[in-house]
Amino acid sequence: MGSSASGIAPKLYQRARDALASEIAGGALAAGMRLTESGVAGRFGISRAPARQALAELQRLGLVRKAGARGYEVVAGDRPPGSEPGPEPEAGPADPQQTADPRIHFLSSWELIYPQIEIEIVSRTSLAGWRINEAMLAKHHGVSRTVARDVVARLQQRGIARKDDRGRWYAPALTAKHIDELYELRWVLEPLALEKAFPLLPEGLLLRLRSHVESAIASASPTEAETLDALEQELHVELLGYCGNDSLMRAISLPQALLVAHHFLYRWTSELFDTEPFLPEHLDVIDRLLADDIGGAKEALVRHLQISRERAMRRIQAVASVISPDALPYLERLDAT
Repeated sequence: MGSSASGIAPKLYQRARDALASEIAGGALAAGMRLTESGVAGRFGISRAPARQALAELQRLGLVRKAGARGYEVVAGDRPPGSEPGPEPEAGPADPQQTADPRIHFLSSWELIYPQIEIEIVSRTSLAGWRINEAMLAKHHGVSRTVARDVVARLQQRGIARKDDRGRWYAPALTAKHIDELYELRWVLEPLALEKAFPLLPEGLLLRLRSHVESAIASASPTEAETLDALEQELHVELLGYCGNDSLMRAISLPQALLVAHHFLYRWTSELFDTEPFLPEHLDVIDRLLADDIGGAKEALVRHLQISRERAMRRIQAVASVISPDALPYLERLDAT
């Protein structure tokens, strides 16, 4: 897109390349040690395509060279004269030195690519709904089908993806009807969670949340999108999370897919309002809780969510008028029905 969401996180091959380059520079991978695509792929939990690209990058940097059918050989670092090349690294850390190096402790493969995929999809739902092709997602990001499946499962958990009647994954468009349904769920469920959470809140939490909102209101410059997103998370996720009812929180998590959308929308609509209108609304909820007025806090939360529905549509319409996403091979645009 004219402002594409790709490139937010380092790609898998870059992470593997950087970790290996660091080990070569530090001597953990000595000169003469053999590296192969399968060894690198197994170690970092990635497919052979990004492993191959990582090795090619290391060769371009002069850190390894082709070594016939056995893959690549480390050419940087010192090796005692007359010593034999070391063995190829195994699928896991090969020795205590590697285990102690935090730079090679990778997240699960799906966690590495998930933030980028989430923003790729969410940024497009302001325009249309999208069919998600799991196989093409795996190919596009150079991961296994298992990793792609884990990504889609997380998208479902976050309320971004769902299955149609034929069992196919899709991300629904942020239409007025869809937004209305999600907000109606929120103003039914969130006040209940607020009531349950109130007596269980740790000391100092409300004062901390109030301080953050006041700082944003008092700021002379427009509040950054990341700050707005964090303030939303504090009230609607962190505070409500103290309700002690896991089933209720799981039910709340589906309509809170809107918070994921806002994470993207705030970046594009910072100039839509002179000041961010939800800040005094959050402050009203928090102040009523501090005054032990749980009934008033619930009413303030409902008012906030009802007003937020209209603002959400304004943000979505504003973004839809200016973005033009690039085509992605794993997303197929769905016609409006």
